[in-house]
Amino acid sequence: MLKRVAATAGLALAFGLGVARAEAPVFHPQTLVLKNIPPATGPAEALFNGKDLNDWTAWLGYREPAVTYNAGGAKPIGPGGKGDIFTVVTEDGAPALRVSGETWGSLVHKGDFKNYHLRLEYKWSGKRYAPRLNDPENNGLLYHTHGAPGVVWGTWSRAVEFEIMTGSVGMVVPVGNGLQVDSSVAIDPSIIDPKQRFMAGAPKGSAIGNTALWNIENNFNADKPVGQWNTLDLYVFANHAVHVVNGVPVMEVWGICDKASDTAPCEPLMHGAIQLQSEGAETFFRNITIEPINSLPAIEAR
Repeated sequence: MLKRVAATAGLALAFGLGVARAEAPVFHPQTLVLKNIPPATGPAEALFNGKDLNDWTAWLGYREPAVTYNAGGAKPIGPGGKGDIFTVVTEDGAPALRVSGETWGSLVHKGDFKNYHLRLEYKWSGKRYAPRLNDPENNGLLYHTHGAPGVVWGTWSRAVEFEIMTGSVGMVVPVGNGLQVDSSVAIDPSIIDPKQRFMAGAPKGSAIGNTALWNIENNFNADKPVGQWNTLDLYVFANHAVHVVNGVPVMEVWGICDKASDTAPCEPLMHGAIQLQSEGAETFFRNITIEPINSLPAIEAR
């Protein structure tokens, strides 16, 4: 999901929760490696059985995706999407979960997970749809999903997003008003506002859902060209996570929390469901597995 909110007050608020913007270092490229990878503490579970989507629930947003962020009186389609937007197909000789991207929506697994290593493979077909015909291919792997479907922009459930977008795979986006994550943040003047990028060893900064500090960009673009399969590894322990793209660690977040209301405290978010998006680009997923772990890997800068 890609949604920007421009507000100077929001910038000040979010940096006030972490490092002051004036104190944030300027980003410099790093070579990051994953260390101390935790072994599985139990058997792996396949979230996609290769036959059907009975383990998932589907929800569709608006008939015209262009109104998603300014819907007025429009109402989302609601439950549905299996059989057209979300389907099981054979791709490259093996079962795959196809997401058309034509109508925006979400596919949420019925399980509730904590302390795990999730791995999946994805690739783009190259097909894109309005209103993102001229934008990078976009989808998302959302974790710690909770609450009702469609509460975010009529389309998604509240969650933390491991962004799947060409050139930004592994970026973190809190999905939902007030949902917050912390990370090691540097300022990269070359990217869009809020210009936050993950840099190992940098001071703490924050991203807060639907504010000017809406995201933290990945450390490095490790995704492969359109048409090639990519492997994503997501390590989650309590409210701390590591995003890995094709073997390269690109993001670490901690302090994941959410609010029951605008005035409520931000409570630690420790578990939740897995959610995939439909957002303007045909995407294929396969080999989606999850296994329990009792620690996180470390990220080392060389």
